[in-house]
Amino acid sequence: MKEVLLLAGTRPEAVKIAPVALALADHPVLRPVIVHAGRHPDPVDRALRAFGLRPDVELDVPRAAGTRAELLAALVPEVDRVLRVRDPAVVLVRGDSTTALAGALAAFWRGTPVAHLDAGLRTGDPGGPLPEEGARQMIARIAALHLAPTDDAAAALVAEGLVDREIVVTGSTAVDAVRRVAAADQPARDPGLALLERVLDERSERLVLVTAHRRESRGEPLGRVLHAVREIVDRHPDVRVLLPAHPDPAARSTAPEALGGHERIVVSGPLDHPDLVRALRRAALVLTDSGGLQEEAPTFGVPVLVLRGTTERTAAVDAGYAWLVGTDPIRVLAEAGWVLGSRLRLPTGRNPFGDGHAASRVRGALERLIGLPADFATARLPIRIPT
Repeated sequence: MKEVLLLAGTRPEAVKIAPVALALADHPVLRPVIVHAGRHPDPVDRALRAFGLRPDVELDVPRAAGTRAELLAALVPEVDRVLRVRDPAVVLVRGDSTTALAGALAAFWRGTPVAHLDAGLRTGDPGGPLPEEGARQMIARIAALHLAPTDDAAAALVAEGLVDREIVVTGSTAVDAVRRVAAADQPARDPGLALLERVLDERSERLVLVTAHRRESRGEPLGRVLHAVREIVDRHPDVRVLLPAHPDPAARSTAPEALGGHERIVVSGPLDHPDLVRALRRAALVLTDSGGLQEEAPTFGVPVLVLRGTTERTAAVDAGYAWLVGTDPIRVLAEAGWVLGSRLRLPTGRNPFGDGHAASRVRGALERLIGLPADFATARLPIRIPT
């Protein structure tokens, strides 16, 4: 058996590697090994459990200062230790986190091929979002396999001169994950969400789902957004808002103060992924600065207002599923009012981020990366390689 290390330090990473782990579970040669990087232990564990998975390896990464420099300095030797002991055939990292950067560096220095999930997502501004844009560009320079979610992402890699590397357009595994969770249709676990669902049904009201956690939004920008959210509810008597808190305390401190006391606004604790998918499925509108929701919402035809000035997920904007509104409350109010007033609903089944089979394409790309003979190649969907 050849091991494929799947590194996850945050809930979004756990959600996106889970379909890959499941796709490799019955492979005759490749064995998925989930490495929990220890950043957000409880959210990562719960995210994996939703797919019937658990970490194979858990890293011990104590933190005092809480800075990214401290985290990177602690993670690299921990990942290196795992590589030294297990000697995997490939390390798969996802996206643009410090966890992904640490895993890519440790693998590169040890001569282990790096597969980059969500490769090629770009805003074009190294400072925005900071530090994510810089991290994903650095990983691109040392990755052996680029698993791009869209044609645009693949084209960005080609434009950066990476044509000599293997670039495979797979779609996003977030779509695989959200479709799997939606099909399971588990009842709400969070009591607040369960109560909110009953109220929405009894009163025939609509839900607006709001998430905001990015560093560049904190402080005054987030305050403006939350003021607009309160105004949206006041202007639309049949609308209720759900704002799940982020696991990071620094990202969730403002919402209760700004939105508390309004009878039609619920500020809940962090939601498990299945509960978040339940809320997303029935939402009339999403306001978010999250990349994951931009990929997931089109599956259910839910319009998205992106609370950022730029997005690396331009495919959602180009396809008409999302609109960039930033944090200007006037713009947020105007666009939300138009969506809610027109009762806009978008087509389902046309998610620009994939068809739910991304993990199968990732499996095939990993087989070719490590040079498995054709006899081991599994049946897989067509893979588009940009020229």
